Amino acid sequence: MNQADSAIIATLLKNEGFSPAASEEEAGIIMLNTCAVRENAVERIANYLQHLKGMKRRNPGLLVGLAGCVPQYRREELFAEYPVLDFLAGPDTYRDLPALIAEAASGCRRVSRFDFNPSETYDGVEPSREGSISAFVPVMRGCNNRCAFCVVPFTRGRERSHPFGSILREVRSLAGSGFREITLLGQNVNSYHDPETGMDFSGLLDAVSREAPGMRIRFTTSHPKDISSSLVEAMASRPNICRHIHLPVQSGSSRMLQRMNRGHSIEAYREKIGMIRELIPGISLSTDLIAGFCGESGEDHQQTLELMHAVRFDSAFMFYYSPRPGTLAARTMQDDVPEEVKKRRLQEIIDLQNTISAGLFREAVGSVVEVLAESVSRRSEEQLMGRTGTNRVVVFDRGRHRPGDLLRVMITGATSATLSGRAEEDC
Repeated sequence: MNQADSAIIATLLKNEGFSPAASEEEAGIIMLNTCAVRENAVERIANYLQHLKGMKRRNPGLLVGLAGCVPQYRREELFAEYPVLDFLAGPDTYRDLPALIAEAASGCRRVSRFDFNPSETYDGVEPSREGSISAFVPVMRGCNNRCAFCVVPFTRGRERSHPFGSILREVRSLAGSGFREITLLGQNVNSYHDPETGMDFSGLLDAVSREAPGMRIRFTTSHPKDISSSLVEAMASRPNICRHIHLPVQSGSSRMLQRMNRGHSIEAYREKIGMIRELIPGISLSTDLIAGFCGESGEDHQQTLELMHAVRFDSAFMFYYSPRPGTLAARTMQDDVPEEVKKRRLQEIIDLQNTISAGLFREAVGSVVEVLAESVSRRSEEQLMGRTGTNRVVVFDRGRHRPGDLLRVMITGATSATLSGRAEEDC
């Protein structure tokens, strides 16, 4: 979502006559688009702003801004903490950025916009997507869930869905422009509800796949309590919808899920996993896991490890709990798991996930998979990197192939994060 918003910001500024700078040193404006979900992301922003202090001393005319969830969350206190800042903008105020920049440039430093706009979806703004074969397509913004640990409702506001017709027009345009893959985005895509027709997300996903039959279709993120059999059936029936679901569980303990206000038990989660795998054999699953949430016992932690053993996720985003001010957990619960215990439990989760991923990936050695080549590999100019429909990363010899090619690859090796192989025609 952050990347998609950055593309929207770029378009809005280009439409007002701004152009991208080739480097920081040549820039007249440097703006950070921010995420407040994890404390470590906020810390990275602080470190980068310290770096910009030196640049601003060398270039007093440089304007520095902060956009996105962190300024929406922290507001004007950021000006006191970071004097290098000239302007702030929340996620619903990007259309005001040209005016904010003009005010800051005229000498009115420390200007900001934070209004929540329940109708703002940036409909009609064509995001800047140069040099890519894949595109993010936001279909909804905001979140109505109140998970105890999560700051998103405070930074993104309530759910609002993009009009169905607008999404289809964007998909049609991307298909006509040569894009090979799109990812439908939302804080909880399962809650999509077309404001004009009432269509739900399963209907939208089916329609998008039919509108662009030659493109791969992905989506993220789903909430376990809302994922429906109709959505999974739509995935099963359409060949260009990728066989991968990211389904955050956070904990393997029903007691912790209740404390987290997740709205489902671990038994219900396992039932959803069973339904998904019955309808789409061979689908890959990924998840989010939090170690050391308020009140987590050793037994709760063990239940998370047991869930991982049972489900065998392809991959996971894994963190230890850090309180986010203003959330239900920060207001009403004691952060009572010592940091060293959090870190130890997190390392156990990471080690187990690496073992599971390595086992799953080794099972793929010797198979032939369809891969969409995305870019030149970081390892070598002689190799390409791509992904399977199940979202597994594959590195293979470049040969005559180039990014954007869809090809069959024989898998010859595996680590816990990457498959390697060679194009079938080169075997």
